[in-house]
Amino acid sequence: MMLSQPSPSSQKKVSPDQCKHPRVQIVSRDEESEYVECQECGDVFESSELKDMVIEEKKDPEEE
Repeated sequence: MMLSQPSPSSQKKVSPDQCKHPRVQIVSRDEESEYVECQECGDVFESSELKDMVIEEKKDPEEE
């Protein structure tokens, strides 16, 4: 008898709006840019955007 278990890929992923992209993997690279995919939410974006997200996250909200 075989038991049916959901595979990890079929589990509900975090929405890109809620995710802080803690784990990313390079999916494409060319001369001018590098694209990464978040392993948590599946969002694909340019790696420079990730750096910008980290900077914004560290920014003190009272400075604005």
